[in-house]
Amino acid sequence: MQLDKAEKQALITALAELKQQHRDLDLAISDMADTLHANQLEIGRLKKQKLRLKDAIARVESRLIPDLHA
Repeated sequence: MQLDKAEKQALITALAELKQQHRDLDLAISDMADTLHANQLEIGRLKKQKLRLKDAIARVESRLIPDLHA
């Protein structure tokens, strides 16, 4: 399925937002892990959220790649 220009731009924008959220979570996890009394439960929750974002990024990127079966 071919994307029109508006759909492609929307996906590119969404991808940039997802990547920014992923970077922000990475920094938050790193900062939290560096504290003396790190809340491991919260860190685990953030890591799971980061993995969900990574999956969402992969889905958007796969939609942006042209169909290789054609």
